[in-house]
Amino acid sequence: MRAGRARRVRRRLAADVALLAVAAAFAVPLLWLLLASLDPGADLRVRVPRSVSADNFSAVLTPDITWTPMLNSLVLCGSSTLLTVVCAALAAYPLSRHRSRVTRPYLLAILFTTCLPITAVMIPVYALFVRVDLIDTVYGTALFLATAQLPFAIWLMKNFMDSVPRALEEAAWTDGASMLQTLVRVVLPLMGPGVGVVTVYTFIMLWGNFFVPFMLLLSPDQLPASVTIFTFFGNYGSVVYGQLAAFSILYSTPVLLLYVLIARRLSGGFAPAGAVKG
Repeated sequence: MRAGRARRVRRRLAADVALLAVAAAFAVPLLWLLLASLDPGADLRVRVPRSVSADNFSAVLTPDITWTPMLNSLVLCGSSTLLTVVCAALAAYPLSRHRSRVTRPYLLAILFTTCLPITAVMIPVYALFVRVDLIDTVYGTALFLATAQLPFAIWLMKNFMDSVPRALEEAAWTDGASMLQTLVRVVLPLMGPGVGVVTVYTFIMLWGNFFVPFMLLLSPDQLPASVTIFTFFGNYGSVVYGQLAAFSILYSTPVLLLYVLIARRLSGGFAPAGAVKG
């Protein structure tokens, strides 16, 4: 009896230690980020700054370093996210409502495309963009980013759309609504949290994408913040750690704001079933 209780205690302690180790692996880099951004002499060590200063933020809050790249990122990722969500909704609706033998293989094929590494397709994509004169264009890069993110967005959107009762659509069709009107006015409002999840996930994935804009955008004034962050890495391994930390905090702010703005709606969950009553 006591031996079994002792084993359970040891297992629980081992699990707690493992969880603490995982938490530390996430917390220590974030702690370094906060401390280094306020330390004029920051390095790779996690230490409390001797003198707290906002000089690192003042150094990076310039049009060339922060404002223009951040605006480029917002335009690029915002347009790509909007295009991805709209196309995912239009593609997921027939997949969710019309059953056939090819639906599941088609969805699996869509999901398989997300496993392809982006580096494997960038060379032919770069050659294609040069041929069709889309290289070094924001709209061309946004189109490719949306295309690359679309398969998983369709998969997510379809799973959320399956939870919306069809009885509501049939009632809308009885009142004379078209399929597009039913999708926009009935289905999408009822799956608001699902649309929010797809939007946040897509924006986060696009916001941190470095390789695609690095390859397809050539003009320095069009580069997003995910690419210009390399300006803090100098020659011979020299890095301005304090400014890098300050810029990283500013760079993470739009994603955090987006999550905060949409978190309340996400926490509300789905309630489509109750809409059938009455």
